[in-house]
Amino acid sequence: MTASCATPAEKNRQTMDNDNINNIETIYFAGGCFWGTEHFIKQIDGVVDTEAGYANSLIPDPTYSEVCTGQTMAAEGVKVEYDTTRIDLPSLIQLYLMTIDPTSVNRQGNDRGTQYRTGIYYTNPRQQQTALAEIAKEAQLHRLPIAVEVKELQNFYPAEEYHQDYLDKNPGGYCHIDPRLFEVARRVTKRPQAHVDPSAYSRPDDARLRSELTAEQYAVTQQNATEAPFRNEYFDNHEKGIYVDVTTGEPLFVSTDKFDSGCGWPSFSRPVSDKVIVEKRDLSHGMDRTEVRSRVGDSHLGHVFPDGPKERGGLRYCINSASLRFIPLNRMAAEGYGQYIPLVR
Repeated sequence: MTASCATPAEKNRQTMDNDNINNIETIYFAGGCFWGTEHFIKQIDGVVDTEAGYANSLIPDPTYSEVCTGQTMAAEGVKVEYDTTRIDLPSLIQLYLMTIDPTSVNRQGNDRGTQYRTGIYYTNPRQQQTALAEIAKEAQLHRLPIAVEVKELQNFYPAEEYHQDYLDKNPGGYCHIDPRLFEVARRVTKRPQAHVDPSAYSRPDDARLRSELTAEQYAVTQQNATEAPFRNEYFDNHEKGIYVDVTTGEPLFVSTDKFDSGCGWPSFSRPVSDKVIVEKRDLSHGMDRTEVRSRVGDSHLGHVFPDGPKERGGLRYCINSASLRFIPLNRMAAEGYGQYIPLVR
């Protein structure tokens, strides 16, 4: 197989010897029939190896026939080795969740039985915490309870050879996953976090804010007000550029991560860096939400919700236009934001 025909996992495996082995972690996913789950996951850039097998079996080294009886209590699973510098675990879990019905018990697609249950099997406490956090986000999107189990891996036995890379060997073979999702997986890349120096920005005093901001900008950023949906400056802005804190100029979001959520406010899948955003629990108006504020300016920006595009990480930063200033791509260098141009594509 030539490099041009290789999947992302095969390309990563070819160069793995040149990478820092300490960046490689292993986790296990059960998502119904392992033929489709393995094929989907191996498309993701940053996944360096996959293997179909049987997770958390009651008997050692079960055969496929034994697993199909349901008596082994093994789950059809996939061992996933991934490079943490290229794909983080929350993104990997969000992509996995795209391929399953997380509320279905012992059934995915046409397959039924305990071996087709869904699960995330962790190998260290940090993975456990991440998995539980991502499942909690997913639960907010469903009325039915989540059936995805999050458990420590007890054992994993590789499946028979004919199960390995099954859909590569049998193009067009049975798969419970929508084939269009394979292309989604291929397109996923992790963008490095931008370095934003907080010392380069400062918060103006209240008198200056009152004199420089409009009444709506002041109300939103300083008094936690919310502007009207669909009647604000940037909700339908499709121009390339960067969005900065209107009070300090600190970079917050780029157009690359902006998407149309239909909510009437600018929506982003992520900030330029997690460090430029401060999250706070917000219990106002009889709701339990997560407020987002700017780091240096301490400006109210909006809220973050777990209903964003899964292929982008699953988050939706719903931001008031009044808290932002937009700088188009052709003005970024002149206004001192040239280092962030590579983030805008």
